Amino acid sequence: MAGALTDRLAGLRARFRRGSTPPFAGFEWIIAGRYLRARRRGGGVSVVAFFSLLGITLGVATLIIVLSVMNGFRTELLSKIVGINGHVFVSPIDKLFTDYADLSERLSKVAGVRAAIPLVEGQAFASSPFGGAGSGVLVRGIRGEDLTKIGAIADNIKGGTLEGFDDGSGVALGRRLAESLGVQAGDQLNLLTPKGASTPFGTAPRTKGYTVKAIFEIGMTEFDSTFVFMPLSEAQAFFNRDADVSLIEIYLDNAETVAAMRPDLEMAAERPVLLTDWRQRNRTFFGALEVERNVMFLILSLIVVVATLNIISGLILLVRDKSSDIAILRTMGATPGTIMRVFLINGALIGVVGTLSGLALGVLITMNIKGIQRVLFPSAWDPTVRFLAEIPAEMNANEITVVVVTSIALSLIATLYPSWRAARLDPVQALRYG
Repeated sequence: MAGALTDRLAGLRARFRRGSTPPFAGFEWIIAGRYLRARRRGGGVSVVAFFSLLGITLGVATLIIVLSVMNGFRTELLSKIVGINGHVFVSPIDKLFTDYADLSERLSKVAGVRAAIPLVEGQAFASSPFGGAGSGVLVRGIRGEDLTKIGAIADNIKGGTLEGFDDGSGVALGRRLAESLGVQAGDQLNLLTPKGASTPFGTAPRTKGYTVKAIFEIGMTEFDSTFVFMPLSEAQAFFNRDADVSLIEIYLDNAETVAAMRPDLEMAAERPVLLTDWRQRNRTFFGALEVERNVMFLILSLIVVVATLNIISGLILLVRDKSSDIAILRTMGATPGTIMRVFLINGALIGVVGTLSGLALGVLITMNIKGIQRVLFPSAWDPTVRFLAEIPAEMNANEITVVVVTSIALSLIATLYPSWRAARLDPVQALRYG
């Protein structure tokens, strides 16, 4: 065995002298791998390398998880807010929408429009005949055929039914509102509005009882505890409107095309109208989410930066610890480039392995984040505070690619200085350090 090792060293020395060793040859990888293993003398170096790898793993995983959760928040909130409120809102300017049936029909025929729904909106006070606390609500008058087109309502009925919604004086309300009032499907609900009948002494408040026909749950507390839907004709009578509607909500096939759709909608209206869209109504809210997301990315990126700095310190310690080995390789004919590549490989292995481990960990946790929430933190997510009933997560391939590439690039950059320092180490000086 000793003879074989001597022959290999002799062959390696000959290749060094001939300059025939290709860059990143197999022996360079072998040396770099051996330097990462724990030894009695260099155990401290291996510990630093391990914590550098662990830091990169946790940093990449945290970035992927947080960005995915922020994306999930935006998607969930957008789907729920836009899902119940529509994408474009058409309001009258010169005269009331008494021709709302024809107007909504024209608007619904525009290419890219899924539905155009006339609405009567008004505020009221809801109470239960059984007593207890009441609640302020937002009442929306809507045709039964249009209510079934709103998937956020029609697909999430938790009690009762929407069949025959236009036939009587029944209403549909959110589950949290029903729970706070203590009513169920089939019970009575009292509504009070100050916009009642006009009398010689002024406008008298109007109160009326309605049967709870259906209970829905959108999953967003603000809506589930506020909205009450009633038949359009009943809402017109309740709010003392003269056969007109407050506005027309338009649902598009793609919420991101609102700007391009404006000219076609204005032309289809055939009259002066005021158009507002979901971006204008929720600009502050979604703008705050975007700023928070960018700030979180910058802050959490510091974890990866700190971990890559540990690579620098670890490699500097490794160069000092392996100075005698460097001297032996140089005396055998190894070029400075060979020494530099050995330590480049060493640092790159830490960065790549840590990044790929963080990628796997981040994707695994993101894919199972709802189950983890239910097991570890069943009561830590209060939907009355955070709008949503559970933690959403949506992975974006482009963002994950940016995180992975950035982490690997930082790791490679961190290896340059220690590797350059190792390549410049004089053999005599290295033997003195060793």
